[in-house]
Amino acid sequence: MKQVRIEDAVGLILCHDMTRIVPGEMKGPQFRKGYAVRQEDIPLLRSMGKEHIYVWEKPAGMLHEDEAALRLADLCGTTGFQRSPLSEGKLELFAEYDGLFRIDLERFNAVNRLPDMVIAARHSLSPVKAGDKLAGMRVVPLTIPEERLQEAAAVAGPAPLFELLPYTLKTAGVIITGSEIKSGKIQDAFMPLLTEKLGNLGLGVVKKLIVGDGIDSITQAIAEVRADKPDMVICTGGMSVDPDDNTPGAIKRSGAEIITYGVPVLPGSLFLLGYYADGTAVMGVPGGAMYSKKRGGIFDIVLPRIAAGLPMTKQDFGILGNGGLCLGCRECHYPICPYGKG
Repeated sequence: MKQVRIEDAVGLILCHDMTRIVPGEMKGPQFRKGYAVRQEDIPLLRSMGKEHIYVWEKPAGMLHEDEAALRLADLCGTTGFQRSPLSEGKLELFAEYDGLFRIDLERFNAVNRLPDMVIAARHSLSPVKAGDKLAGMRVVPLTIPEERLQEAAAVAGPAPLFELLPYTLKTAGVIITGSEIKSGKIQDAFMPLLTEKLGNLGLGVVKKLIVGDGIDSITQAIAEVRADKPDMVICTGGMSVDPDDNTPGAIKRSGAEIITYGVPVLPGSLFLLGYYADGTAVMGVPGGAMYSKKRGGIFDIVLPRIAAGLPMTKQDFGILGNGGLCLGCRECHYPICPYGKG
């Protein structure tokens, strides 16, 4: 270490904690060992009676933990993310807008397997709101060879590890099936929940039809809704394997390519997803997936991905069984729980 004037200490690293005393307010470390001095710190240091301080002489080829955290943040990406101030070598990322947070898990895990690299994030494919915390990062030692960060950059590659996909789809067409609902014998409980869940992602319903259980009437209703060119089509009810449940057959007859009918998620295992030739998604949502105001089972897992314009494949559904069982907690904390985090 060496002694330097505070005016010459900018960018240098403190060798010891520096206590600040403000009578009646505080007595404790204002600057901690390992802190990199900044230009804006000079007036405060002077007010603490400091004209000289002891700093560490950084060898060539070494990075301070703050510099290293910034390098890790650069690997994660910049579009859609806000950075926190550096604090004791740690930096955090927050969402700039509502959207779907996605991680390239293969490259992300490869970086975290390197020695002394730490990037902790919320689950990939999590729907987030503006201001939500997404990730935190740092390196383990106070200083680290720059070549380690270069290795991390090589492993990560040129593309960002993180993406924040905005919700680009804005409209939905809805077909509610069931003779008992159409006749008015039973009040529809789907639509209020569905409208709220769509609205949370900035989606509005452009057309809603209530039809009976016949396959012809459901198929015709789908065609009528599609004529208004919604960004997605949602059919509710009639999704079981009972003979009079015709919604899956009607969706197939309407011209959709079925990606999956049946998913390893409970509730909501009889969910259906398909796509039309123009890329419009159509979903068949079973009643069991729409019983909770806060949680909609498989629907709440899939809807943010569809709203963000992210196509789903059979493989995407195949991994949902790990964490696909809702435990029916007395107080639901979804999405802050393992449900749907396959």
